[in-house]
Amino acid sequence: MDNISHANGSKGLEEQGLQDFSVPSEKVDLDVGQMSEGTMLHKGLHARQITMIAMGGAIGTGLIIGTGQGLATAGPASITLSYAIVGFVVYLVMGALGEMATWIPMASGFTGYATRFCDPSLGFALGWSYWLKYIVVTPNQLTAAALVIQYWVPREQVNPGAFIAIFMVAIIIGNYLGIEFFGALEFVLSSVKVVVMIGIIILCLVLALGGGPDHDRKGFRYWKNPGAFKPYMAEGDIGKFLAVWASMVTATFAYLGTELVGITVGEAVNPRKTIPRAIRLTFWRIIFFYVLSVFLVGLNVPYNSPDLLFANKKKTSASASPFVVAISSAGIRILPSIFNGCILIFILSAANSDLYICSRTIYSLAVEGQAPRFLARTNARGVPFFALGVSSIFTLLAFMNVSSGSETIFSYLASFVTMFGLLVWISILASHIFFVRARRAQGVLDSALAYTAPLGIQGSYFALAFCVIVALTKNFSAFIPNNQSYGNFDYKSFITGYLGIPIYLGLYFGHKVIRKTRVVHPKSCDLYSGKDRIDQEEAEYMVANMSSNRPKTLFGRLIAILF
Repeated sequence: MDNISHANGSKGLEEQGLQDFSVPSEKVDLDVGQMSEGTMLHKGLHARQITMIAMGGAIGTGLIIGTGQGLATAGPASITLSYAIVGFVVYLVMGALGEMATWIPMASGFTGYATRFCDPSLGFALGWSYWLKYIVVTPNQLTAAALVIQYWVPREQVNPGAFIAIFMVAIIIGNYLGIEFFGALEFVLSSVKVVVMIGIIILCLVLALGGGPDHDRKGFRYWKNPGAFKPYMAEGDIGKFLAVWASMVTATFAYLGTELVGITVGEAVNPRKTIPRAIRLTFWRIIFFYVLSVFLVGLNVPYNSPDLLFANKKKTSASASPFVVAISSAGIRILPSIFNGCILIFILSAANSDLYICSRTIYSLAVEGQAPRFLARTNARGVPFFALGVSSIFTLLAFMNVSSGSETIFSYLASFVTMFGLLVWISILASHIFFVRARRAQGVLDSALAYTAPLGIQGSYFALAFCVIVALTKNFSAFIPNNQSYGNFDYKSFITGYLGIPIYLGLYFGHKVIRKTRVVHPKSCDLYSGKDRIDQEEAEYMVANMSSNRPKTLFGRLIAILF
């Protein structure tokens, strides 16, 4: 079983009924996702770009704005704890993805791993769910960008649809110009995100220590009064626990997008080196950019602040950010307008990345034979132009949100995509568990891998259980009767919060019934098709880059870690 031929792998896919939409064998190698001319992605993403994309991909409105809702609902200690816990789970998810990606870097990304190592129906459900998530997220980001513009230009002066059209054209062009341009652009935008976040963290620390215009040394004052935990839906310790659990959803939404590195595998230069580096640094970036920033904003803003309650009604402008509340409360008045511009950059960067994910996801489905084969076609730049075109059509949904009720739509869609994000993480973890079982069944030792998940299969089991529990309880307040407002069942919130589950299960079981697929058995799992080709490419790359030097100075190493 150590060497399973490509022919056998392809035959297995045919027996599972995947041939109807598959790209012909002379065009696409379905097992590995390595294509011949006409369907091949270009390897144009370098280490510095992938590490920055991995870091900047998840620094967005969820962290900058969504943190305020979590702080007002649960208190500073609750959100700090929830961001730390979810951050650890995200690190386990990334580690699981990295182990599979470095064994065989597949152009089809984690949908390919689910198909090959676990179950073709899981790959089908994962791929289409992920695509559905991002055809919703992308227009939602364009809507958010138009709402941010209203900070300077009210909708009474200029219709938000005009800005949506401008931003839409910009991100489509940015994706059409090729992976080299996309990588360079995202590197710049992600660098701006990182610099802004570093500035915010330093400023919040200075303000907490009394360095602001008001010279108010806050310290842990607000952790004592009104308190570190705000009881949620109950009093005492139970209320504090529910507060922490409720803020898990806020933290999960903030971390969505970290799995973007799994989409870049097929276009990464020397992925066995670049992907592990990006994942190893994820842990420290989570601590620095997420946990530390949330901790510091909790030192500067009490959870019962009237300014924070007002901010949470603003949804997407700079006024909605708890960081702006902290800065304005300290007497700094000029910053909100500047920060609003930064938020606009954050959102446009996210929209650009989201459209990239859309196009590469449906392209991956075509590569795996689970979407029409024409979607796997690429142009001279290596851009899957049909996949990009189909995905771009759905950005027109943004024009549905130009009404005055767009803020409400934005919040409902955020809840909808959070569920899909959890289901994606669950699928990645399940794929990794099956991958490890297959390795063990076929005698592949950990020492044979370029990278192993930090806690191995046990870490994936823990993260899987956690994600399942969060997914099932994310809207738990709808089920708890209370003499307060919580007892009033909000069917809109319930539907948008849980709609992703029946869609996902419908895709999985529908595909399984129609295609009659089976779960991949560990001993028959194809671990080797195409691996020799990857090994050869890696060896050639290492020989060609033997003369490259690592940074030798302390400053150079610091820059390498951050960027």
